[in-house]
Amino acid sequence: MQLTHQINVELVAGYPYNLDFDYGALTQLQHFSINNLGDPFIESNYGVHSRQFEVGVLDWFARLWEIEKDEYWGYITNCGTEGNLHGILVGREVFPDGVLYASKESHYSIFKAARMYRMECEKVETLITGEIDCADFKAKLLLHKDKPAIINANIGTTVKGAVDDLDLVIKTLEDCGFSHSRFYIHCDGALFGLMMPFVKLAPKVTFKKPIGSVSVSGHKFVGCPMPCGVQLTRLKHINALASNVEYLASRDATIMGSRNGHAPLFLWYTLNRKGYKGFQKEVRKCLRNAHYLKDRLRDAGISAMLNELSSTVVLERPHDEEFVRRWQLACERNMAHVIVMPSVGIEKLDDFLDELIQGRAIWYKDDIVKPPCLAVDLGAQNCTCVLHK
Repeated sequence: MQLTHQINVELVAGYPYNLDFDYGALTQLQHFSINNLGDPFIESNYGVHSRQFEVGVLDWFARLWEIEKDEYWGYITNCGTEGNLHGILVGREVFPDGVLYASKESHYSIFKAARMYRMECEKVETLITGEIDCADFKAKLLLHKDKPAIINANIGTTVKGAVDDLDLVIKTLEDCGFSHSRFYIHCDGALFGLMMPFVKLAPKVTFKKPIGSVSVSGHKFVGCPMPCGVQLTRLKHINALASNVEYLASRDATIMGSRNGHAPLFLWYTLNRKGYKGFQKEVRKCLRNAHYLKDRLRDAGISAMLNELSSTVVLERPHDEEFVRRWQLACERNMAHVIVMPSVGIEKLDDFLDELIQGRAIWYKDDIVKPPCLAVDLGAQNCTCVLHK
């Protein structure tokens, strides 16, 4: 069982987990029950906590996303979905009658938030790249000009790794007559929210722009061994959400009451060990390897697409489900994707490509079954099926 588990871990290609980590220095922490209760910035009665480290992590991301220490509030979430649930909830509390706008390729947790909070939600069309179609966004905004707008902006979509054009989203809002006091933007940066600041010439996600919150996952690019995330919002928004809890001797504005106190320690350890330069080096490696994979797929006659600001390579869905399970690929319709993380090097990509090419030679050898057409999903220029070669 242990050997099988190890093989499965080594072949993770379709999910955004950075398995290149070593937390041996922190193993003794498993002897403690560490629970961060209530507000990270306010003392509670529970003594075994890591709030100082939690605030240290938050300060690190506040510098990354350019917001002053006395202007932000945040906490370490238990997962990326919780960050999205919190960001959308803050938007809803700021604008109780606001309409939620999210592209159809947004993470499912955004639409879960809409259901949980009973929000009116407009699902916006996307471009072939997967980013939000601002022409359709404008049309839907104009349908609800009398109501404030709550927007989810994707900093890397789940399937295609597409980055919504934040500047164009803001301009579209302004063109439709929405002043900055009538919209709230939550940025879902689950994977790429940490990568994009280190991509040369990439547009900035920053609180110097009129955004309301940003969330990022800690178990993805950072490489934390347990699910967790970071959620930052403007301090001025949080009073609408916070309530005093006598039982904790603190106040609470989080989604979950108890929070994993180990996660801030692991995050703080990695952020300080690698630093900005370390993450920049890893981001460059991932983007370089993603281009390598995309080029080799295309050279082999396999449909593939790679967005400019992404390490997510989208390709045709393998015909054999055993191959999909072996490489732990995430699939949607005729698409699969490989997310190139720091732990996915050239050697692993070559192994994947060799197995895929060998498999295709068997799956499609008699011409009865043909490779899927991906023109609708990826554009004719990225499709190599019999109709679009």
